[in-house]
Amino acid sequence: MHDISDLESRGIPGVFIASSEFVEAAEAQGVALGFAPAAHFVPHPIQDRNDDEIRLLADRAYEEILAQIVAN
Repeated sequence: MHDISDLESRGIPGVFIASSEFVEAAEAQGVALGFAPAAHFVPHPIQDRNDDEIRLLADRAYEEILAQIVAN
């Protein structure tokens, strides 16, 4: 969250990406920072996935993340 906030403050658009386990934590941190970044949450867990599964998650998320970046 701090990295995206820093990038946005410099005029560099970004999207915060995390697993769905962290939706509430991201919202709370955003409120604490006074910042609501564009966000995309992928299914949790991540650490147990193999390379092909991670690629599939990335492929499924790509269009939405790109659209969020372009919209900024």
